[in-house]
Amino acid sequence: MKSMRVLIVRIGAMGDVLHAMPAVAALRVQHPEWFIGWAIEPRWSDLLPIVGDPNDVQQLGGRYFKKPLVDRWYRVPASEWKRSPFARKTQLGITELRRVLREEQFDICVDMQGALKSAVVGRMAKAPVFAGPAAPREKIARWLYTLPVELKATHVVEQGCELLSAAVGETLTPTRVRLPMEDADQIWAREAVAGERFCLISAGGGWGAKLWPAERFGAVAAALGRAGVRSVVNASPGGSPEAERVAAASEGFARVLPCSVGQLIPLIRQASLVIGGDTGPLHLAAVLEKPVVGIYGPTDPARNGPYGTRQRVLRDESSTTSHKRLKEPEAGMLRIGVEEVAAAALEMLG
Repeated sequence: MKSMRVLIVRIGAMGDVLHAMPAVAALRVQHPEWFIGWAIEPRWSDLLPIVGDPNDVQQLGGRYFKKPLVDRWYRVPASEWKRSPFARKTQLGITELRRVLREEQFDICVDMQGALKSAVVGRMAKAPVFAGPAAPREKIARWLYTLPVELKATHVVEQGCELLSAAVGETLTPTRVRLPMEDADQIWAREAVAGERFCLISAGGGWGAKLWPAERFGAVAAALGRAGVRSVVNASPGGSPEAERVAAASEGFARVLPCSVGQLIPLIRQASLVIGGDTGPLHLAAVLEKPVVGIYGPTDPARNGPYGTRQRVLRDESSTTSHKRLKEPEAGMLRIGVEEVAAAALEMLG
């Protein structure tokens, strides 16, 4: 087979990008000579190992390559465009993205998001093969694919492998990814925790129905603190009201640590445990093979749970799967108590 040029479209968010990466890593292992591009929101680009120094070495699947996971990423500031769809800056940005993608002359494009916006971005590339899920999250996206793929696997990581396998005509299995770390970020993380044993708590989430109350996270931090393990609550660089509420309810055993995506990677590497809902930092911990305690409600852990790491996932039997962007926490999720989460965390901490 000739060397191919493949475009991955997975614009966001953090957890979804991480779920797509094991399939792309499998493709890189089988074809280190292929060109792989990725269309993504700029804020998540720190997750992607890209080609830099030709002497850089990436470990994938137990083998070493001088090519990291992705050769190039393409800027898709979809959130910014959505806020100002008719602005001249938006129109110029879309036009430039279309020009760049078409100039790359991709042979294959794979929409690993299944949304209308990702399908539109993928269609811009005009690749002869444009693959996407036959039952995408937004049904209208299916009509933009030249190759709709029926997905039978349960977990989204394995679905990603099914989709990419169909696109390239080969069998791919999920492959471990080694995430990039800048020296400055590693130094920052070491100085931020100063060798302290800690649990990282992530209280955020994509929408309200997935959010376990911040005060309960704080009570868990207090229980861990009394057992001798302090907690760090991650927040975006601009801060987080949820994180502040966790710290306020922790009896002084938790502190908020704002950080970038690049800084979060080495910070989680140093954590003894990560606790959170179905959110990016929990999935980042799973990729880094750190133990996790997941608190689930409207999303099904069989499909969206942490993948490939030691874990305890808590979900009340009354919870029903729904991806409606409701503002209030799902009722079943509220039946998960502080004592249950703290006990799971202490067990994982051993």
